[in-house]
Amino acid sequence: MTSVNTGLNPYTNYGSAYARAAATQPSLANALNANESASSSSSAATNLTLSEAARAQLASSSDAKSIAAVIADSRTALDGLYAAAKVKGPYDASGKPTVDLASLDRRALFAISTNNGGKFTSDEQKAASAELTQRFNAAMAPAAGTAKLTGNFAGLYKAAADYLDAAGPEEKATALWAAQRDAVAKGVQATQRTPDKAPLGIANDPVAAYLAQPDTAQPVKSIGDVAKAVRAVLDAQAKAAKDSGKGELVFDAGRKTGQMADLSGIDNRSLSAMSLNQDGLFSKEESFAAKQTLDARNRAAILEALQASQKSGDPSQLSLGILNVYSGMSAEERLASNWTPAFRDNAVAAYKSTNNILSMLKGG
Repeated sequence: MTSVNTGLNPYTNYGSAYARAAATQPSLANALNANESASSSSSAATNLTLSEAARAQLASSSDAKSIAAVIADSRTALDGLYAAAKVKGPYDASGKPTVDLASLDRRALFAISTNNGGKFTSDEQKAASAELTQRFNAAMAPAAGTAKLTGNFAGLYKAAADYLDAAGPEEKATALWAAQRDAVAKGVQATQRTPDKAPLGIANDPVAAYLAQPDTAQPVKSIGDVAKAVRAVLDAQAKAAKDSGKGELVFDAGRKTGQMADLSGIDNRSLSAMSLNQDGLFSKEESFAAKQTLDARNRAAILEALQASQKSGDPSQLSLGILNVYSGMSAEERLASNWTPAFRDNAVAAYKSTNNILSMLKGG
């Protein structure tokens, strides 16, 4: 068994890193002006505004797959899952799921859940609806974790807005989507005014419904099973490289021969399983490559939080962004990245101190 790397966390010196980041922020005066502008505009009539990602998606909608193709591909995908699992449907006789719908995209899941084209059974609709609910909950979970740490509910409504804006055209055409997007827009405005209070009484508010759910832990695949699954993925890449005559699978970009492994499609928990290598399934080269990829993704997430902070003119958004990343990590990801509770606590303290200073300057 390979021992866990307990070397220095590149983000351990959070205080100094935060200070350097703050030095690149817009001036406090600009931050205050931006906050005041947001507050003054919050009383305007509610508009259904779309994120940049959603606008880009709409702009390229002419190139999107037709709904008929989505339906046909979804039917084929479901039948393929059943064949691979040697089952006849998404549930067994006891009601336990027989297949994992994680490989289907959101537009396919929505088509199945609404029985678009009449091609799907009631059990398939139920399974697709359950998967969509899980995806919404997963999108909300990091912001919910951050809200518990900071008392700031604004991130929950931003996460909900981003999730709704990423819907496909069929989903956006429904009255339910419009009602929920309108409710979330009202929630965004309310939390801009009072971020430390969850809005009440907003009709069709999906965030309020999420918060009202019982806090029950969802079943999670064991890290051992995750390691076995990613081992199979790497073995398949190695076989493909050999069969195509490209030689062995390699993990060092400096190698002159062999096929470079593709870790881009491997999720962070799987990368952490490779990095920790608790069951000894991976070579030193594989574990090191996984650690490098995981660290690169974490750095990118911190940079994204910094850029969001600069764009909004709110220095506290840096800490909130980092806390969202922390809250979205599994225990194994935190261990592999050395994101400790002390690191989290430093981010919480940085958020609160920055927020207090801004409040004092505004006379709050």
